[in-house]
Amino acid sequence: QVELVESGGGLVQAGESLRLSCAASGRFFSNYAMGWFRQTPGQDRELIAEISWTGDKTYYADSVKGRFTISRDNAKNTVYLQMNSLAPEDTAVYVCAADINPPTYGLPLQYDYWGQGTQVTVSS
Repeated sequence: QVELVESGGGLVQAGESLRLSCAASGRFFSNYAMGWFRQTPGQDRELIAEISWTGDKTYYADSVKGRFTISRDNAKNTVYLQMNSLAPEDTAVYVCAADINPPTYGLPLQYDYWGQGTQVTVSS
């Protein structure tokens, strides 16, 4: 079974940076596209970034565009989220997810596997 494990969360001050990692393990039957979400109790889950299998296609939510960067290293089966210029409103649980049957060379359409999340807290 596919497992996704996030790491790299923590407590930082506003303006600082964090780099999240999502390590995938298990059996993959096809190439997979990845996404990062964040969620806060009482609020809807927010899609913040996506990346295609090859890494040449990405998507960013307006709330993080210009501050966050999604990337991947397929040799390590790992996806990253570089988070710069963090602000208190970025505080959330960050969750990675995988679409194991994405459109050819495309971004995810339906997520099949989810990680447990890693907490990011930004103090003012």
